[in-house]
Amino acid sequence: MHTKKFYITTPLYSVEDKPHMGHAYTTLAADVLARHLRSRDITVFLQTGTGEHGAGIERTARERGMQPKAWCDAAAADFRALWKTLNVRYDNFLRTTDAAHQAAVQAVFEKLLAAGDIYRGVQDGPYCTACGDFHDEDGLKDGKCPVHGKPLERAREAAYFFRLSKYGPALQEHYAQHPDFLSPRPGASELDYLARAGLRDVPVSRTKAPWGVPVKSDPDHAVHSRFEELLGYATGPGFTPEGAGPDFNSIWPADVHLAGKESHRSQGVLWPALLLALGLELPRRVYAHGWLTMNGRKISRTRGNYIKAEDVVRDYGVDALRYFLFREVAFGSDGEFSMTAFHRRYNFDLANDLGDLFSRVTSMAAQYLDHRLPKRPEDSAVFRELASWTPELHRNMESLRFGAALEKIWLGLGRLNGLLDARKPLELAKKDPEALKAFLREMIWGLRLIAGWLDPFMPDTASRMQLQLGIGKTRTDGAEPREVPPLFPRK
Repeated sequence: MHTKKFYITTPLYSVEDKPHMGHAYTTLAADVLARHLRSRDITVFLQTGTGEHGAGIERTARERGMQPKAWCDAAAADFRALWKTLNVRYDNFLRTTDAAHQAAVQAVFEKLLAAGDIYRGVQDGPYCTACGDFHDEDGLKDGKCPVHGKPLERAREAAYFFRLSKYGPALQEHYAQHPDFLSPRPGASELDYLARAGLRDVPVSRTKAPWGVPVKSDPDHAVHSRFEELLGYATGPGFTPEGAGPDFNSIWPADVHLAGKESHRSQGVLWPALLLALGLELPRRVYAHGWLTMNGRKISRTRGNYIKAEDVVRDYGVDALRYFLFREVAFGSDGEFSMTAFHRRYNFDLANDLGDLFSRVTSMAAQYLDHRLPKRPEDSAVFRELASWTPELHRNMESLRFGAALEKIWLGLGRLNGLLDARKPLELAKKDPEALKAFLREMIWGLRLIAGWLDPFMPDTASRMQLQLGIGKTRTDGAEPREVPPLFPRK
């Protein structure tokens, strides 16, 4: 009998352009959840990766004078480098150009073709030459391409279709029986309505996109990138139609399947229908979060409306960025990224509320506690109060209410800052040194709790705090305080 790993997926990001803050937002959310679960001794499998096929990617490569595979290699390396910069710990990085993935996609296609869930037909509809792809009529903006904003032309080509219409009733039943399957609720209601209104079969191959996985029985067609990217969530942990290995059986299904809201239909309708056709268990939750915006518009390199995560990290540090993204924006909703707001949060929340408190307490601990940090104070009312918040914090983290978790943590910092101001420790040092020591023991243990809570969001900062508070790798009490620079120097 095996213990199932908690499986978290990010989207497979298109390499049509370089990674940006929007990609970072989703991947950091996955990393924050994964780190929280690991801290509770839950084994996690976190998969991220890149989608590397399609006409748009081929065109991008040609425009830069590169072969598609060479462009994809460079772009995938950029994503990996950004995840390293942002301190993201993933367990698998899937590229859709991986040989094992492509072989599994071809086998799935043939299996569904033989079962009648895929059939040959003709695609006829609005076509964007810039995208190199068709668009649904109901997804257009003023009759123009929703991606490029350009007029569309009518086109027609042979294609294979997936019989999505067959799975509408089964999806409705699943949505009803598993109310948390689609999250958050506003987007879930829309998908439930679509399933009830009647789903249309969707094209899953192209004849005019040579940069893709060839259909094995009909090499004039390439598997549509949307279809094969969805299958990557299963092929990454080891699925093949011929028989999944033990790794797959210990990972599947995904427990949290993250997506941007623009792909909610694909992830929340087409993907579960494909899994039903393959006889695989559906993900436990498909969570479509909102967009990061700048100047009121979605962050996008193609529109020139973006900021490089690397630049923010260079100027402020990675943990400040990790904190800001989940404190400023309610995960699940759209939220504005502005450097003005970032600078304010950095100085007020991080430098003042956290950094100053930490510096004051640890400096006094070094001076008044005989260079020894204390064991747990069993009689501390403030420590008992803060410790009682832990179950609520766990619930918020595991329901992806990251902003609520951080708000509670900062409420804890506010309690400690308030106590520090009220007790006037420098006066206590003169009047009642023993009372000061008892007070500092409470403050240190409060900060130890907060350091643990902060770890998923700000792992480097939490480690520095824990080291100076005497709970580093050895996890022993009575350690000597260590001198370290300020956690967040003012900017």
